[in-house]
This record gives sequence, C-alpha cells and structure tokens, in this order.
Amino acid sequence: MLRIDNIKIYEDLSEEELLNKISKKYKITDIEDFSIVKKSIDARDKSNVHYNYAVNIKVKDESKYPNIKKVEEKQLPTIKHNRNSKYQPIIIGAGPAGLFCALTLIDNGYKPIIIEQGFPVEDRIGIVEEYKTKAKINTKCNVQFGEGGAGTFSDGKLTTGISSPYIKLVLDNFYKFGAPKEITYLSHPHIGTDNLVNILKNIREYITSKGGTYYFNTKFTNFQKNNQEIKVICEDKEFITDSLVLAIGHSSRDTLYMLKDNNIDMIRKNFSVGVRIEHKQSMINESQYGNITRLNLPSAEYKLAYHGESRSCYTFCMCPGGEVIASSSEPESIVTNGMSTFKRDKENANSALLVNIQTTDFEGDDPLAGIHFQEDLEHKAYLIAGSNYNAPVQRVEDFINNQKSTHIGSIIPSYKPGYTLCNLREILPNFVSQTLKEGILYFDTKIKGFANPDAILTGVETRSSSPVTLPRNEELMSNIEGIYPCGEGAGYAGGITSAAVDGIKVAIKIIEKE
Repeated sequence: MLRIDNIKIYEDLSEEELLNKISKKYKITDIEDFSIVKKSIDARDKSNVHYNYAVNIKVKDESKYPNIKKVEEKQLPTIKHNRNSKYQPIIIGAGPAGLFCALTLIDNGYKPIIIEQGFPVEDRIGIVEEYKTKAKINTKCNVQFGEGGAGTFSDGKLTTGISSPYIKLVLDNFYKFGAPKEITYLSHPHIGTDNLVNILKNIREYITSKGGTYYFNTKFTNFQKNNQEIKVICEDKEFITDSLVLAIGHSSRDTLYMLKDNNIDMIRKNFSVGVRIEHKQSMINESQYGNITRLNLPSAEYKLAYHGESRSCYTFCMCPGGEVIASSSEPESIVTNGMSTFKRDKENANSALLVNIQTTDFEGDDPLAGIHFQEDLEHKAYLIAGSNYNAPVQRVEDFINNQKSTHIGSIIPSYKPGYTLCNLREILPNFVSQTLKEGILYFDTKIKGFANPDAILTGVETRSSSPVTLPRNEELMSNIEGIYPCGEGAGYAGGITSAAVDGIKVAIKIIEKE
C-alpha cells in the first residue's frame, strides 16, 4: 500500500475530487482502493490556510512508484481464547467503556449482560429535556446516567491523548453503527449528540441480536463473593457470574461508596474543577482562521493551557457552536457540561476552564475526599443561584474584578433551565479563582477576545474526570478476583475514545482468562 503525507489542498473537495487531484499530481493510474488516513486544518499562517491530507492508495503494481512511501496495514493483536465458563460476563454501565466491552465479548462468541440504572437513549432524551425546561431532576437517569453514559449529551468528541492499536477499531465501529465516515480520519473527530442517539440504538440492536441482554432502569446495589462466583445484587434482580465489569462512569458516587464498604481497593486521584466559559463562535472563528471563506471550514476549536506558580489552568471539552447544559445527577446541586450537535451551528462557543486539584489538598486518608469536595462546590452553586436549579453566571470582567455581575452584555448565557447573576468567587476556593483569573488573562494573549468583558462564566464544572482510581493488577482485576474496574469511573480513561479502548482491553482479559 502507498502512503502519501502532507498533501496541501486549498479548496473544499469531495472525496472523489480529492482522489482525482492526487492521481493526476502523482501520476498514479492503476488505483484499486483509496482511503483518507488523516485530514487536518493548518491555520498557523492566516494568509495560507489549507487542509492537510494523508492518504493510503492500493495499486496493482507498487514497483511503478519507487518514490512513494510503502506502508503495511496494521493488524490488531491476536486474542487468545482461553475462557471456558458457564457464566455470562456482567457489565455494570452502558457508557462507552461498558458498550465496547460488550461489543468485544459479543464478537468473540460471548453473551454479556449489561446492567444500566438509567433508561434507553430514546427515553433518556425526554428526561434530560424535562430537566432543562422544568428544572425537574431524575437521579437515576439524567445527563450522567443512562444509555451511552455522560458522553451522549456532550460534543461526542473522539480525540484522545492515549496511544493504542484499538483507537482505529473504536472509530471504525462508530462508523459501522452510523457515525459519519469522516470521524475515521479527521484530526479532531466528533460525532455530535444528535448522531449518538441513533448510533447507540444500532449498537443495542446488534448486541441483542447476538444474544446479549440489557437491563435498563436496574440499579446495581451490592455484590457478594463466594469462591469463584460473584452474586450481583440489584434492586429487584440478582445474577451470578465469575466476571463483573465495573464500567460505572465518573459520577456513580453511591456505587463508589458501596464498593468502598465492600473493601474494593481505591485511592485518591488528581482531578480538576472550574467553570464553563462562553464566547461568540464568530470571534473564535476569526481568531483561529482569519477571514478565510473559500474552504468551507468547520466551527473553530481551541485548546489552551496556562501554568502558574502552584496550579495550572486549561481548557477542556471545548464545544464549538454548542451550549452549556445542566448536568446534575443529585438533588440540590448544580453541575455544568458542554454539548454540540454534529453541525456545531449555534451562536456561542463554550469550553470548560479548569484548575487542577491534587490529592494532597485533602487531609486524612479517605479515598473519596475528592467526591466530598465536588459535592460541596455543587451544592454551593445551587444555593447561591437561588435554590431553583438556575446556574450561577458571571461576566468575565466582573470575575476578574471580583464583583457580582449586575447585567448581561453582548454574549447571552445558553444554560437552561436558567441563570442567576452571581460572584463565582463566593463558590470557588481562592486558589481556583486566582488561577482562573490568571489563565483567562493569559489566554487572551493567545486568542484575541478571550478575556472579552462580556464573555460568560457559568458554574460549576466538577465532573471532568473521576477523583478516584480503583487499582488493577496485570489481569485488569481489582483486589477481588473476577471484578474488573473499567473506564472513567475507575480512573482509567478521560473521554469517549479512551473509555471505549479500556472496555476493549478488559473484555480481552476476560476472554483470555484461564
């Protein structure tokens, strides 16, 4: 196979037009197959903005093209099928970790049981909308819990900082189940919450057609270990297995309390808290792209980091053309997140603006101290905004000057059910507020207008990652044999793709278990 990298394209082309252009330029006449490996935007020089492609081309005779690089198609590691068990693996949680664990098991001849406390995605949509419009929270099913996990109501971002041969498998599977083809090659792929709904239904149909079973509205409440058997106890059902996967997500606090009571090892993990910041998407586009119009460019993104003397501030889960959404999973609390559809066509851009919290920030040895810290911030946000599920909001200028906002300017907060003008410094610890201020002013030197006086800060963002890790051995088991902590909730992932990869890895360990 031939690989051509660094192909500069200065116009918006279809895949067919791109192939024709490449075949003419490189004089390739015997093409049998063609695929885009990578597509990115190079906007470092605003006078020379272009797309950058890498492609693979299969030809009849590679020897005719001695000056073009040859590559071999990468193969996934072979799975050794050692498992011989009468029990079906049980997976707690239907987020990306749980679902890709189930898909891997299904594709290797197993029939897993998936237990999810929330509802199927089509029922989940209405529950989330009811919270947005009526401030009515459902603690079992919400933005955090239900089919697809927290990522369902997000940007559906698929970028990841990990390196794994299974990343391509994850992207190919999303495409197989209904995602746009471009997610398999874009440098910053995203699905969009609107596409995720149908994809999740397609995954469910596939799993059940192969013998897998879903139990929705079924809360995992306890377990008992007896020799090789694990009794999985739910509210009104019990199951027996020898392989229990804990893909519980980063917000399953009551489950973590139960696991702690049952002597599952867990340790504190660094995490981050902060706010959501909103700007006009048009401002972000101009800052990142200049005034370019010929390329039909997507809504622009950014990724920024500031390192202070003792703390760092960084942007996370940036949602171009999106909205800030209500993401509480517990009563009397306010949690924010960002969400975009695939088109990313709303007026505002938003991003989490986070400050790192360290395990040494808490006294004592409670492994769940970070959860208590999160809960405290979320409840303070609820109280200061009026105890009615409004979110506390502040203009950037007022935050920098440490004064309560009294009006909204040119940028309108997108958060629903509603917002209350506040001083966010009354919620956040001083070291978080100070680092956020320094970060905002620094980011303004990178993106002109980042510190726009009318830019909106909405609090609080506390669920970017789990504050706890459930240690695993080389077989990816916890200290209790047969129990596999998995994904974000266990401290081994930080987004949809990395969670899905971890689910695949756990499934392989179950299959290879002797």
